[in-house]
Amino acid sequence: MTDSILILDFGSQVTQLIARRVREAGVYSEIAPFNRAEEAIARLRPKGLILSGGPASVLDEQAPLPPASIYDTGLPVLGICYGEQAIALQLGGTVEAEHNREFGRAFVEVATPSALFDGVWSVGERHQVWMSHGDRVTRLPPGFAVVGTSENAPYAMIADEARKLFAIQFHPEVVHTPDGGRLLARFAREVAGCAGDWTMAAFRDQAIDRIRTTVGTGRVICGLSGGVDSAVAAVLIHEAIGDQLTCVFVDHGLLRQDEADEVVDLFRGHYNIPLIHASESDRFLGALAGVSDPETKRKIIGSLFIDVFDAEAAKLGVIDFLAQGTLYPDVIESVSALGGPSVTIKSHHNVGGLPERMKLKLLEPLRDLFKDEVRALGRELGLPEAFVARHPFPGPGLAIRCPGAVSEDKLAILRKADAIYLDEIRKAGLYDAIWQAFAVLLPVQTVGVMGDSRTYDQVLALRAVTATDGMTADFYHFDMAFLGRVATRIINEVKGVNRVVYDVTSKPPGTIEWE
Repeated sequence: MTDSILILDFGSQVTQLIARRVREAGVYSEIAPFNRAEEAIARLRPKGLILSGGPASVLDEQAPLPPASIYDTGLPVLGICYGEQAIALQLGGTVEAEHNREFGRAFVEVATPSALFDGVWSVGERHQVWMSHGDRVTRLPPGFAVVGTSENAPYAMIADEARKLFAIQFHPEVVHTPDGGRLLARFAREVAGCAGDWTMAAFRDQAIDRIRTTVGTGRVICGLSGGVDSAVAAVLIHEAIGDQLTCVFVDHGLLRQDEADEVVDLFRGHYNIPLIHASESDRFLGALAGVSDPETKRKIIGSLFIDVFDAEAAKLGVIDFLAQGTLYPDVIESVSALGGPSVTIKSHHNVGGLPERMKLKLLEPLRDLFKDEVRALGRELGLPEAFVARHPFPGPGLAIRCPGAVSEDKLAILRKADAIYLDEIRKAGLYDAIWQAFAVLLPVQTVGVMGDSRTYDQVLALRAVTATDGMTADFYHFDMAFLGRVATRIINEVKGVNRVVYDVTSKPPGTIEWE
């Protein structure tokens, strides 16, 4: 069995970043809800445990806490932020509420040597970290010692070296703690003793085994959207179960230019995977006619997708599973980690399960991966680089890039302008430096003068962002010469647009995309 680290989740929106950092150290990691810790430990047999941060207070009457039995397993444990407070409280220390709140950049000073940061930090050094807490530890549990402090947290880093129990008040998983990844790697590989030999090739083998075990002799249909996620999911599943898989590509009339042909050519020509090309443009555009609210659009599209898959499954006979390319950012932005009400963001993904009326079970082999990990898996599976490296394109397609009511005329304008924008990005050699780029046709018209004529046409917005994991994003800093070229081409070549603007907003954790 592969060496692994188990992460117990207490509801932090960046819990998956812990898993990401651990995986970057070559150690397999999984996340489990805090209240399923014992079951997950028995199944995974990890070499160490990490307790995540979370929004609750350990002093709340119904505070989420791990089972006390985890401290008797002999496994090394690392508590992060809320996880530190849980360890301190459960093992006999004291935590006080709203005590010198600390949010944002801070500095910790290393007080004494510790196995947690040996070879990473030295005694007496000060290092930048990211804090996000109100409560704090004010008395140590028996056996613990202070190994690091900050201005507002005298117990910023604590350890019981003999029992290999460690806790830190800051978040090492975020990029704002520059050495955080090295600390998590140190815990996983040196403290917990993991070999560090986990690779995407290993994930591929494990995923194939899981798919075979889950599906058995059943049959699967996979919904292809045209993006890298569903494509990788389809190829992975096909490698696992062969012709038990049939792909369904729904051509809903909201795709980018030439996208339908590219998908069909890849799966019928390159992979020879059974593919149904469902032409449903009239159905989708008819249902969207006159609809302006973006959330209503998403729900209409999601519901129609299910209807199409259901109908195609019925034509094929007995189908047991519907496969989707759902990723972790889809899950974390849609479902509360502590089982509370969903934050309705990724409503075009069925991340909370399929509708009761649908008789198929959901198969999501990429559910625990970030986008860059999916790309790595796609390369491992041999997908063409042009497909693996393509920018994310959400399931609602151009419908949410066209605020207000959708029409074929608006979509034609948007599709052509979007193609010009991406063409210029590629010509400039910038495509791979950008996480996502797209055009948005705003529900705004302005007066302009073109040649000797006055026009009253649409305003088009351009968006381009950089990101690593899809959880946060910043706008790409194009130079003005590039933006001038793009705007000139769009205005000259796309009838109906007389003004182009560039969006320079960012996407902090937990917020939706600009639309």
